[in-house]
Amino acid sequence: MLVTRKHARLATRRNAIKRCIREAFRLERHRLGSLDMLVRPPYNAEPGKAMIERLRVILPKVAS
Repeated sequence: MLVTRKHARLATRRNAIKRCIREAFRLERHRLGSLDMLVRPPYNAEPGKAMIERLRVILPKVAS
Protein backbone atom coordinates (compact mmCIF):
# COMPACT_ATOMS: atom_id res chain seq x y z
CA MET A 1 0.00 0.00 0.00
CA LEU A 2 1.41 3.35 -0.99
CA VAL A 3 -0.34 6.38 0.49
CA THR A 4 1.91 9.44 0.78
CA ARG A 5 1.45 13.08 1.71
CA LYS A 6 0.78 13.81 -1.94
CA HIS A 7 -2.29 11.59 -1.67
CA ALA A 8 -3.58 13.29 1.46
CA ARG A 9 -1.87 15.94 3.54
CA LEU A 10 -3.36 14.94 6.89
CA ALA A 11 -2.27 11.69 8.54
CA THR A 12 -5.84 10.95 9.61
CA ARG A 13 -6.98 11.09 6.00
CA ARG A 14 -4.08 8.88 4.83
CA ASN A 15 -4.99 6.37 7.52
CA ALA A 16 -8.64 6.43 6.45
CA ILE A 17 -7.59 5.65 2.88
CA LYS A 18 -5.46 2.74 4.13
CA ARG A 19 -8.38 1.42 6.19
CA CYS A 20 -10.60 1.48 3.10
CA ILE A 21 -8.01 -0.45 1.08
CA ARG A 22 -7.59 -3.02 3.87
CA GLU A 23 -11.35 -3.45 4.18
CA ALA A 24 -11.76 -4.03 0.44
CA PHE A 25 -9.01 -6.68 0.56
CA ARG A 26 -10.64 -8.30 3.59
CA LEU A 27 -14.01 -8.49 1.84
CA GLU A 28 -12.49 -9.92 -1.36
CA ARG A 29 -9.81 -12.21 0.09
CA HIS A 30 -11.78 -15.36 -0.77
CA ARG A 31 -11.64 -14.44 -4.49
CA LEU A 32 -8.06 -13.13 -4.56
CA GLY A 33 -6.07 -16.16 -3.50
CA SER A 34 -2.34 -15.71 -3.07
CA LEU A 35 -0.86 -12.71 -4.85
CA ASP A 36 1.30 -9.66 -4.27
CA MET A 37 -0.05 -6.30 -5.32
CA LEU A 38 0.83 -2.63 -4.91
CA VAL A 39 -2.13 -0.32 -4.37
CA ARG A 40 -1.64 3.39 -4.93
CA PRO A 41 -4.84 5.42 -4.87
CA PRO A 42 -5.24 8.53 -7.00
CA TYR A 43 -4.20 11.84 -5.48
CA ASN A 44 -6.93 13.53 -3.43
CA ALA A 45 -8.84 10.24 -3.15
CA GLU A 46 -11.91 10.38 -0.94
CA PRO A 47 -11.94 7.59 1.65
CA GLY A 48 -15.30 6.01 2.30
CA LYS A 49 -17.83 3.49 1.16
CA ALA A 50 -17.51 4.48 -2.52
CA MET A 51 -13.76 3.78 -2.44
CA ILE A 52 -14.33 0.35 -0.91
CA GLU A 53 -16.98 -0.54 -3.50
CA ARG A 54 -14.76 0.59 -6.38
CA LEU A 55 -11.85 -1.48 -5.08
CA ARG A 56 -14.13 -4.50 -4.70
CA VAL A 57 -14.94 -4.22 -8.41
CA ILE A 58 -11.29 -3.79 -9.45
CA LEU A 59 -9.57 -6.39 -7.24
CA PRO A 60 -11.15 -9.55 -8.70
CA LYS A 61 -10.35 -8.34 -12.23
CA VAL A 62 -6.68 -7.91 -11.30
CA ALA A 63 -6.51 -11.30 -9.58
CA SER A 64 -7.77 -13.27 -12.61
